[in-house]
Amino acid sequence: MERDELIRIADEPLRLRRFLLPMVGLFVAAYFLYHVVESPQGVRTFMSYAQAIEDRQLVLSELTETRERMERNVAMLRPESIDPDLLDERVRSFLGYMRPDELTIFRD
Repeated sequence: MERDELIRIADEPLRLRRFLLPMVGLFVAAYFLYHVVESPQGVRTFMSYAQAIEDRQLVLSELTETRERMERNVAMLRPESIDPDLLDERVRSFLGYMRPDELTIFRD
């Protein structure tokens, strides 16, 4: 009877090791997985940076379009290439000159 008890006692740590080692491995893997997702260099941060980049690219395209429009307007106001219609529009808008029988509609 003593021999059966010794065999049973000898098997107990082996069963514990079979259960404990995979559990420790699982906890270690869960720890690293959590930090891959939640850390400052993690997946969530990467996704928020990607969204911020898309937003800023949209703002950049709008600002580029505005700048190009302003550059065209400035080019038309240069003395060597002045546009008479643009000059007339600017004079009327800044000085408020117009004839009594005219109707002026300003855009922008």
